[in-house]
Amino acid sequence: MAKVAANDGMETEWSLEDEMASNFLATQQLFVHHHHNPIPCPNADAQSVRMNAKKRGEYAVLERVPKAETRQFKAPDTLALTASMATDTSSSSSSSSSSSASSSASSSSTASASHMDVAAIVDDTAAGGTHKTRIQPPSEQSMALAIHAPPDLRPPTWHAPWKLHRVISGPLGWVRACAVDVSNEWFATGGNDNTIMIWDMATGTRRVTFTGHIHTVRGLAVSDRRPYMFSVGDDKTVKCWDLEQNKVIRSYHGHLSGVFCCALHPTLDVLFTGGRDSVCRVWDIRTKACVHVLGGHSNTVCDIVSQSLDPQVITSSMDSTIRLWDLAAGKVQTVLTNHKKSVRAMVLHPEEFTFASGSPDNIKKWQLPKGKFLQNFSGHRAIVNTLALNNENVLFSGADNGSMLFWDWKSGYNFQQMETTVQPGSLESEAGIFKAVFDRTGTRLITCEADKTIKMWREDEEATPETHPIKWKPSLKRSKW
Repeated sequence: MAKVAANDGMETEWSLEDEMASNFLATQQLFVHHHHNPIPCPNADAQSVRMNAKKRGEYAVLERVPKAETRQFKAPDTLALTASMATDTSSSSSSSSSSSASSSASSSSTASASHMDVAAIVDDTAAGGTHKTRIQPPSEQSMALAIHAPPDLRPPTWHAPWKLHRVISGPLGWVRACAVDVSNEWFATGGNDNTIMIWDMATGTRRVTFTGHIHTVRGLAVSDRRPYMFSVGDDKTVKCWDLEQNKVIRSYHGHLSGVFCCALHPTLDVLFTGGRDSVCRVWDIRTKACVHVLGGHSNTVCDIVSQSLDPQVITSSMDSTIRLWDLAAGKVQTVLTNHKKSVRAMVLHPEEFTFASGSPDNIKKWQLPKGKFLQNFSGHRAIVNTLALNNENVLFSGADNGSMLFWDWKSGYNFQQMETTVQPGSLESEAGIFKAVFDRTGTRLITCEADKTIKMWREDEEATPETHPIKWKPSLKRSKW
């Protein structure tokens, strides 16, 4: 409150509310000559712009309604709407015992409520019905849900069953690693006897034995571009072997614990290794420098696969996750958490842009580059140690208990299931399969097992679709995880 001197010399009291009221009246008189009447719209174009802005602001959500849901809502029947409004009005007026003013207010509120439910009334008399159904309009949350496609029910492709072709004895311990040369003339194996053996693919005879590791050899990789072979083991070492001189020419130091897996980049001179220290190290083959340390896993890195397109590195771990990496930035691109148990094996498709991962809960198929889940290969209830895939879309999975399952890659159908044959004199518990690879033609499968043997498998040439028919039953159940 303040005091202001007037023209006659008398002091008058002045308040902020009085000043605001006088300013409001002055503004109203300045811009609105007839303030008791609404401001008229200047022209039809301005009215159209105003209505369009109102539609976008209040009804833009209805533009995202799927067409299938939009067709369910028909124009309301005017007579039925009027009758329902009259019924609501009469019921409200009969139940009210107040004055006519309150009765009219109740009628107007009922009518407005009926107008609000216009979009929820569906008249099905045109389709032969005699009643009206009240349907709630789709909410914004329901419209945001993805519409899933129906499951793929195409029948699987027929594949011939596989049978044992050759058993190779020679290693003095469990055989844990295997790699096939690009010429398809020989393959290499390594295991618990701390040695690496080179075998002839055609005859199964041993060519040469490499010694240099002081502990179990866990992984092998043969280069397609250079005469090099790389080996990793529990002795924390990564070795590069010159196959022309049959000796170690480089060693890569940096891992803090045992190294379990390795992979070569198909187009670059880069080597990837991973192990018990929960990281994947990226090595420059020529300079022996560690380019990147891809960290993020919270447990042992079990398997690594590499390709020329992004993501160029994919790692799986015992922390039940799969990580897709950006090799240029050295950072993780996508983390797949669908598995519930440790992921010990992965395999890339030789032609498609897809890959599979194996775990005791399921074998899962993924779409690259985003890591979109496609389907499950359900049925292998064991600890899956290895996966292998050939050009004929035959997926093999081998487990810790010696079980072997063959799958059709397209449909996920398990067309053959059997157990490996243990070498005479071995224990039943030594029936585990640690590693499996197809040769370069995809016609021979090599398995490395716990009974100190290497087995080769081939398709049964005498099998036909009549002797081994497909026992496939389509299921409408769709796997979400």
